[in-house]
Amino acid sequence: MATNFEWLPSLILISTLYTTCKVFRFLTRRRRTGLRSVAVLVLGDIGRSPRMMYHAQSFANSDFQVYFIGYRGSRPIPSLAILPQVQFVYLPDPLTLRPLPFVVLAPLKIVHQIICVILALYKSIPLPPEYIIVQNPPSIPALALVRLFAATQGTKVIIDWHNLGYSILAMKLGDSHFFVSLAKRFEQFFGKSAYAHLFVTDAMKKFLTKEWALQGEKRVLHDRPPSHFRPSTPGELHELFPRLLKGLDVQSLQDFWPAYEFPLSSPFSEVTSRVNTPVVGGPLDDLPQTRYSMPQLREDRPALLVSSTSWTADEDFSILIEALRLYEASARVASAGLPKVLCLITGKGPLQKSYMGQVKKLQVDEKWEYVRCDSVWLEPEDYPLLLGSADIGISLHSSSSALDLPMKVVDMFGCGLPVCALDFACIDELVKEGLNGHIFKDAEELNQHIRHLLSDFPRSSALRTLRNSLERAVDHTGGVEHLHAGSWTWGSWGENWGRVVRPLVSPYYAT
Repeated sequence: MATNFEWLPSLILISTLYTTCKVFRFLTRRRRTGLRSVAVLVLGDIGRSPRMMYHAQSFANSDFQVYFIGYRGSRPIPSLAILPQVQFVYLPDPLTLRPLPFVVLAPLKIVHQIICVILALYKSIPLPPEYIIVQNPPSIPALALVRLFAATQGTKVIIDWHNLGYSILAMKLGDSHFFVSLAKRFEQFFGKSAYAHLFVTDAMKKFLTKEWALQGEKRVLHDRPPSHFRPSTPGELHELFPRLLKGLDVQSLQDFWPAYEFPLSSPFSEVTSRVNTPVVGGPLDDLPQTRYSMPQLREDRPALLVSSTSWTADEDFSILIEALRLYEASARVASAGLPKVLCLITGKGPLQKSYMGQVKKLQVDEKWEYVRCDSVWLEPEDYPLLLGSADIGISLHSSSSALDLPMKVVDMFGCGLPVCALDFACIDELVKEGLNGHIFKDAEELNQHIRHLLSDFPRSSALRTLRNSLERAVDHTGGVEHLHAGSWTWGSWGENWGRVVRPLVSPYYAT
């Protein structure tokens, strides 16, 4: 009879495992009834890291408690700053011991960063987060620190590959420098394994998957602007103008743009008025009433060109300066019929003073009549308003790795702004020649595109064609991209993130 109970140990084991799984699942579900958690790490100015801010906002909108770790500087976007479930963990400012050479300063800076990030991860976050998403580059020491944190805290690592850190270092030190070789091996070793890898381009995914044999989920998450990046109305441009004026060289512009008298007019917009004749016998028959229209764009306004930059070595602004010189010469020909052009360059960076000094000297020495170029710093809420008010966007991004794409172009497209972009290896993943913009290789080609787009301004048919294509490109039916001859569509950042990233981090919500 004993043999009849040989199945009993197996039954007990199976029952125990089943009960354990049920209890564990119950406890897990109870633990997850509150907000889940993610740490977002960027070794840079949080307010100047748009893609990581959009990640943080998307996580927060997906019921995550977000700990955003980075440096204080520019203000974060308002839509992120107001979210109660987003906590900013600011790192102490990085070391800036300027008298020291790079080979001495770099190791000291890294040691300082290691200490600050470790304190932020282990002391400023009350419980280990489920996920930590880190921006790469910078690679050193961020990739090693998140691997250490994940190993000791059970956190899953997501690497968001914006570019390759060693390729940026090579622009400063040269490809054969020992530090560049060391940085490449470091980036490959600590970046090889992760729970998930996100890439800004298909080209980067293919390259790193093949060359570095990355381990973990691999997804392409093309940059997309958030919903508040949209075309601006004439009224919004009218209200933006006095804030814009504060950062411009007003003296050089007084004789350049059309006369105006704010608030009834600006160089770009105007408000018309008319006096209503009172009705005899009416309650206000002795009081003529002046009625004002909504602001409208002026026919005699200058064309507005915008370029966004961090003023670093991967953008050669001498190309834009030379293109503006060529445009000035072309516009002086009476039969050209070209408008005046105001080119505004946004952003801050190390090469700003040098390039702006060059262009301002040219404006004076060559007595430019049709072109003005100035740099301006905008608050986060005003930046999309400027892009949405401009006529042409200019991108000089060349990419140290030739594997990433410029976020500035994405922002411009979100604002319905056609773009002229410098050619490099994978720019065609974003800029479709003749559909949403044009690609150029040098200053002469950029000048030709600008002249073509501004022909018969402000009623340019070439500009209208590109704008219409950008309007049709927004696909609200599901966010799935389709590209084929003569048309293209894309989803918003929220749609794109929901399709690519949410399935990686929210499997528990599957029903």
